[in-house]
Amino acid sequence: MQKDLNKLTEREKCELGMLYDANYSEETVKLRLKCQELCYDFNQIRPSDLKKQEEQIRKIVGKCGKSPVITAPFHCDNGFNIELGDYFYANYNLIILDGAKVTVGNHVFIAPNCCISTAGHPLDAKRRNQGLEYAFPVTIGSNVWIGANVCILPGVTIGEGAVIGAGSVVNKDIPPYTVAVGNPCKVLRKITDNDILKYS
Repeated sequence: MQKDLNKLTEREKCELGMLYDANYSEETVKLRLKCQELCYDFNQIRPSDLKKQEEQIRKIVGKCGKSPVITAPFHCDNGFNIELGDYFYANYNLIILDGAKVTVGNHVFIAPNCCISTAGHPLDAKRRNQGLEYAFPVTIGSNVWIGANVCILPGVTIGEGAVIGAGSVVNKDIPPYTVAVGNPCKVLRKITDNDILKYS
């Protein structure tokens, strides 16, 4: 088995959740540069040209539903690991480090200055300095609202209908239909029918 592992490419190691060379692997760097070029082109499109923005978003991400809106600037690592559902909206300065899969449901709203990171690094400096990292998938359910300056860390699942308060650091799964806030992010309460009445 060890012999087979030695034959894996760095990309294959990444997909298996293993440590992989994220900094010095020619394949990894090439893919990242290609995506950076696509993001650069997206960020130069005039704000009024919504059609061209959508066309460029579809060139960047691996899968995209109806009517995506991302307010520039936007940056991601690979793009092909990102799957966006219908009516996705992200405000200024969204960063997605998509070494692993990032799956987003329908009607997800993301406020400004948010980061979704599938990437992490070894705690020991020796391996970290070798350029090694890991990537664990992130899943965001439908109808989720993510407040400003939220950081979502590797391996997290945010359940359908959840609301993540501004400034939160999400390092563990968040159940559906809850309000969760803080660093680390914790469930504050369930979302109930009374929340519908609040703005009636």
